[in-house]
Amino acid sequence: MFQLLSRPSAGLAALMLFAACGDGGSGNNGGADAMNNPPNPSGLGPAPVALGTVTDLAAAGSYVLLAKTGITNVTGSSVTGGHLGLSPAAASFITGFAMTADATNVFSTSAAVVAPGRLYAANYAVPTPSNLTSAILGMQTAYTDAAGRTNPDFLNLGSGDLGGKTLVPGLYTWGTGVTIPADVTIAGGASDVWIFQISQGLDVSTGKRVILSDGAQAKNIYWQVAGNVTIHASSHFEGIIMSKTSITLQTTATLHGRALAQTLVALDDNAVTAP
Repeated sequence: MFQLLSRPSAGLAALMLFAACGDGGSGNNGGADAMNNPPNPSGLGPAPVALGTVTDLAAAGSYVLLAKTGITNVTGSSVTGGHLGLSPAAASFITGFAMTADATNVFSTSAAVVAPGRLYAANYAVPTPSNLTSAILGMQTAYTDAAGRTNPDFLNLGSGDLGGKTLVPGLYTWGTGVTIPADVTIAGGASDVWIFQISQGLDVSTGKRVILSDGAQAKNIYWQVAGNVTIHASSHFEGIIMSKTSITLQTTATLHGRALAQTLVALDDNAVTAP
């Protein structure tokens, strides 16, 4: 099994991973297109995707869960480190959270969303509707940004099977779906960036893990997924998921990141923690 024992330079890392995986390397690591894929000014990989600040309720980055049509929870989930937002759907499409409306009707609270996290919906009192409209637009802009990056460092790596691989910083593109049938490691420094462009769905098998190594941070890992995202039971995922469709966390799966969906986010006894 190939492993990165220390964080190499961008060029060496690309060569090492290409040699280990035997396919998919474009040989462009560090050669980002200045217009469509600017380089990371602080480390390896592409420039980060802008989500706004965690303190701005009009920014996607303020929300751990953000969706357009619904957010559901079967039982027992815990959302920590940020807010839950839904728009243009109303609060009635947030289910399973036992919400308590604030007297102002600007937000609700729930034991499942750890304070100071709050729940916001499009039919709440001002300024919540306009804040959520802006946050949703920001989420869609971030998705478009990530999807529009060009000149990938790795193209169709592993034919979409990431099981057992170690992923260095860079832009990865697949014209298919991506599966994680065995643990995968994301290895790089604290300021390095990963963008994963996935043309179909993303599926993480039961009990499998995305593991961070060498200081890599979930806040710098972006999964742009055109199809459905399914994180199966008892698995663990790292990074910011931006799905054109739905994001489903099955029973006791955990997420260290954000779930930003242009349709539905579905939880089932999950721990979701902001990066």
